[in-house]
Parts: sequence; structure tokens; C-alpha cells
Amino acid sequence: MKKFSTICLMLMLVLWSSCRSDFETVETMGNLEFSRDTVFLDTIFTNTSTSTYSLKVYNRRNEDIHIPEISLALGETSEYRLNVDGMPGKIFEEVEILANDSIYIFIETTVDAQHEQNMFLYEDFIQFISSGHRQEVPLITLVKDAVFLYPAKGTDGFPERIPLDINGNQQTVQGFYISEENLQFTNNKAYVIYGYAVVPSGKTLSIEAGSRIHFHAESGIIVSENATLQVNGEYSEDPKKLENEVIFEGARMEPQFENIPGQWGMIWLREGSKNHHINYATIKNSGIGLLVEGSSKTPTPLQLSNTQIYNSAVNGIRAVKANISGENLVVNNNGRSSLHLIGGQYEFNHCTFANYWRQGFRPDPAVLIENILVGDQASQGTIISAKFSNSIIFGNENFELLFNKNDNYGFEVFFQNTLIKFNDPNAAFSEDP
Repeated sequence: MKKFSTICLMLMLVLWSSCRSDFETVETMGNLEFSRDTVFLDTIFTNTSTSTYSLKVYNRRNEDIHIPEISLALGETSEYRLNVDGMPGKIFEEVEILANDSIYIFIETTVDAQHEQNMFLYEDFIQFISSGHRQEVPLITLVKDAVFLYPAKGTDGFPERIPLDINGNQQTVQGFYISEENLQFTNNKAYVIYGYAVVPSGKTLSIEAGSRIHFHAESGIIVSENATLQVNGEYSEDPKKLENEVIFEGARMEPQFENIPGQWGMIWLREGSKNHHINYATIKNSGIGLLVEGSSKTPTPLQLSNTQIYNSAVNGIRAVKANISGENLVVNNNGRSSLHLIGGQYEFNHCTFANYWRQGFRPDPAVLIENILVGDQASQGTIISAKFSNSIIFGNENFELLFNKNDNYGFEVFFQNTLIKFNDPNAAFSEDP
């Protein structure tokens, strides 16, 4: 009898639960809520993809609902791609949202270069359609047309590599020699570089005012022996020409990458290169902003003016046996020194070398000056001459200027009307002339 009662009770529970309406939904009445009114996707280059953005759709009602249609206004022709609650596509039917619950919609796009404008807005809408009701969330992406420069693929299927002699050792980097037709960068389109773009010997890379150069990871510019770099940014009081500086930065255009160091490699002026000048430029978010290498007999010459370099993972400027004349410079926020000089001849006027690096331990001061070579030539010295006038050397550490000196070699450093931060509270340098 007890067994029979148990079976009857279970049967009643099954019959009762089968009559419930847990899985019944009502159609949305156009009162969905969204995590944002408009989805602004990051600025991208033509034929490249955005990051994935999300939109949360809320059902604030106390009953389960269904949305007859979620779709892109441009339908299957839209350049946007959706993923609605785990399902990819562009048109979705009968999407359910439980009571007081929500779903995610993920959005991304890749826009084809079928436009004449240098920059344009690509727009569409996500539609939420029910009987007599329609809600929309705009999607907006700023698209830049660009010139893409990248290594060709070798016979092995891998990108080509460029041989380099580095301190007597043969090494290679992923890169390519810039062709003759691409040695003049203009401001008509942005330039996107993959790998190291190498200026061939005897050639000049000339960069027009207003140009924008973007680098992917482990990319940069290398200027070969006998080659030249000319960066011709301009200053203009005309409000329509405020963008006439030349900007070197990473290829990630999302706001969260705006000030992230180390997104690309460096601008590398190699030993034997010549006649460089950089005027009205911004170099940011690199590994090393400028690496300038020369020799004792022929220091690599660089005229550097009206330029800012910041957020380098290592150095803003690293110069080895170079000959740099700098004026109106700002170099700030670097993982080691903002300015690191090893031998050579230098003159800086109206310059600020600061370092307020806060992303970890910084072992070096804002300015490090030495006449001792590193690496395989560590036992050797070199002559250095440097003059700073009307300048600032400052940062968030006590010592923002240090010397590493070999007394057997020339070491002449002169400061005039220059503010230097050098706090020595423990008298660590009191006996050091």
C-alpha cells in the first residue's frame, strides 16, 4: 500500500508539472533596454577587423519574452557580423530572454576598401522587431583607407627576412626593402607597416607633413648605410592644418591602446646612414623611439626638432656614437632612460627629458650619459661631448641624471640654464666629484 501511494504521488507531480507554462513566452512590446544607446566600434583600416564589442539586451519584465526578429538593417549585405547569445549570423528569429534576465550580442566588422574618401563612417543598425514595434541600436565605425606595406612570402611560405650585421654578428629580422615607388610617404592615406621597412642603401625615405605611419608588433623602420630619413612635419597656425605633424604609432586604434608602450619596434638609423632630419613629429608607444648608431670616425648625423617621443618600453632616444642636434624636444615616460647617450657629439636646446614611468621598476634615470661601450666592446671606451642649454631633466625618482665614465677617454658634458633633478638625501654621491 505504501509503495502504491508513492507511485500515485509521483504521477500527480508529473501531471501537475506538465501543465505549467514555464516555457511559454510573450512577445516583446518594444520595451527592451540596452547597455548602450550606440555602439562605437574602434577606428580601423580598410580590410582589417575591429576588436569584438558587446551589447547587452535586458528583459526587465517579470515574464519570459521572445523577440520575433533581431537583424542588421542592411541584412546579409552588411559589413558587420553578429553573435547573438552564442549563435553567429546577421538575421535571427524568435530569440528568447527569460524574465529579469539578459542576453549578449557581440559585434565586429571588416570594411572593404570600396570608398574614395580617406576617412569615412560606416554605419548600420541592430533592429529588434516585433508586431507593431521596432527598436534600434546604431553601429558606427570610423574607417581609414591605408597603404599596406609588408614582407613578401618566400618559397618556404614564411615572410621574407632581412640580413643585418649587428656588432659583427649576422642576424635577420622579418622585413622588406621599401620599393622605389613607396619611398615618398604622403598624407593622402595612412601607412600600415608589418615587419621592418628597410630604406635601401643610397635611397631616401621622405615623409610628407601630416603623414600617419602605423606599425604592427615587431615592426619599424630601418635606415641602411648611405640611406637617409627625412621627416618633414610642419607647424601651422591655420586651424585647418593642425594635423600637419608626422605621427609614428602602433596599428591598434582602440582607445585602450592609446598609451600602451612597446606596441612596435623602433626607428633605427644605422651606422653609415646620413643626412637625417626629423621635424614636427610624434613617436609614441614603441620599444625604442629612436635608435641612432654611428662610429667614432663617422657619427651618424641627425637634426631633430619640434618632436615629442613618449611611452617607449625601453628608451625614448638611444644614441651610440651619433651626432645629434636637438631643439624643442619632449621625451617622457620610458621604461628605462628617456635619453641614453653612449659616445658621440650632442647639443640640446630647449628640450625636456622627463620620466614619470609608473608601469614597473625603472632602473635608469631620465638621462644616462656614458663613454663606456657595452656588449662585446665593454672594455673599450669612446669620446663623448654633450651640451644642454635652457632644458629640463626631471622625473619621479631622486636621481634623474647619472654618468658612467671611463677616465681614459674624453668626457665633456656642459649644462647651461638647465633644471636638473638630483636629490641625494643619503649623501650617496657626496664623495663623488
